[in-house]
Amino acid sequence: MIIAITTFRLPKPITRSEARDIFLSTAPTYQGVTGLARKHYVLSQDGSTAGGIYLWNSQAEADAMYTDSWKTFVREKYGTEPSVTYLDSPVVVDNITQQILSDDQLA
Repeated sequence: MIIAITTFRLPKPITRSEARDIFLSTAPTYQGVTGLARKHYVLSQDGSTAGGIYLWNSQAEADAMYTDSWKTFVREKYGTEPSVTYLDSPVVVDNITQQILSDDQLA
């Protein structure tokens, strides 16, 4: 599994309520995206940084998301340049199902 963390420093801080409204407006864009298992929208506690934490099936599927057009969309929506950090996730602790899973069990 691949985790991608996107962040962008906002031109001015936003409230949690403002962030929620923005995030709800863009969330449908990510439904049904090939390889995307889950996305969490995130906002820093001071409201100055927003982004997402994405769980992908593969690096190739993640790479297919973060194109120049995606970066343009973020710049237009938030008025700032996004950054993307990729992390590999070889083991998951799932306290809901009480399981510890390795990446080969998740694919």
